[in-house]
Amino acid sequence: MRSFLFTRLFVLILLAAISGFAQQTASTDPQAAAAVQKALAALSSATTLTDATLSGTARRIAGSDDETGTAILKITAAGSCRLDLTLPSGARSEVRTASSSGPAGKWSGPDGAAHSTAYHNLSTDAGWFPAFTLTGLSASNGLVKFIGQETRNGVAVLHLSAAQRSTLSDANAASFVQHLSQTEVFLDASSYLPVAVTFNTHPDSNALLDIPVEMRFSDYRAVNGAQIPFHVQKFLNNSLILDLQFQNVSVNSGLSAGDFVIP
Repeated sequence: MRSFLFTRLFVLILLAAISGFAQQTASTDPQAAAAVQKALAALSSATTLTDATLSGTARRIAGSDDETGTAILKITAAGSCRLDLTLPSGARSEVRTASSSGPAGKWSGPDGAAHSTAYHNLSTDAGWFPAFTLTGLSASNGLVKFIGQETRNGVAVLHLSAAQRSTLSDANAASFVQHLSQTEVFLDASSYLPVAVTFNTHPDSNALLDIPVEMRFSDYRAVNGAQIPFHVQKFLNNSLILDLQFQNVSVNSGLSAGDFVIP
């Protein structure tokens, strides 16, 4: 009962915050705004990206399991994304959709059963495609700060910190909502191409417990005027859990809502 009440209270707080987000003006510092715009120009200066489909090989590591198969990633600028893995242990999928009523997500494992993604794990971008992550950061409800220049994974980077701002009158609730959406972005200091994005995920039953996630991007190649990372790695709690090497990429193919459904 206590867990149910906490979840209900949390959802009400988050929905109220989302409603408040739409009514506020962004407060991004000028240096951060300039860096985001340079990064967007570096990623897609010759074309406006609306969606992308990437396919290739996938390596999944979970404890003693270490398996290799194939991956298909479909993603849109509007915030919907779908990752399908075909592995020796079975098929795995995760889907996120965006709409005027808010984000929603589901995932399925080898048994094919669909499970809902906890609402508190939908406060950040999924992080798979840096061009769309940055597009989200420049939206009117975002707050982006320039942290400084540093070194990450052996590369000189510009560090940006982003979050959603809440208009909730309760300071603790507002701080909590902002913390859930906190995202760190690291841009190559020379090219402005994203090197990494970090954020936190949380257990389904405990939004207060932070588990760090890091997405790393490399092997950028030009596709129809856009720079696409063909190598994407996902780290959970500092351990590599997914290594994707794409071989085929198409952009602006016209993905529809039907592409983002798990039965």
